[in-house]
Amino acid sequence: MDDDFELPPGIGPHNDRELELMLAGTKPMAMFSDAVHVSDYFPEADFAPYVEAGRIIRIEEIIPRPPYEMRYLFYALPGEEWRIEEALVMCRNLCVGTVKDHDADSARMGELLGYSAQDITAFLEHLQRGRTQE
Repeated sequence: MDDDFELPPGIGPHNDRELELMLAGTKPMAMFSDAVHVSDYFPEADFAPYVEAGRIIRIEEIIPRPPYEMRYLFYALPGEEWRIEEALVMCRNLCVGTVKDHDADSARMGELLGYSAQDITAFLEHLQRGRTQE
């Protein structure tokens, strides 16, 4: 892979490990999103037995974002459902275009998803570098 496409450490360490980390109790919430009918990657079957057993809470919402709709799928550990509610407010604001500070929202979403302060800082710095290269 070309080095230009390499993500720095701290970005994406939970990707494809969400369920594993949640079952270990080290990740309080996971979020998956994409335009409706665009992505087939929503790991619902993997999470289903744990949702049915009550070990993980599942919330789904479809939010209009013209010209399409966005599907948001959240999972949280019991007692951490408040994270989903806060994340949904941020997702709704994004879809209607009322976000005041994208970096602040990105940082807060990282906290809700269980990332460390160091990982969140690395992600924000990566976003900033991307903006200055455009």
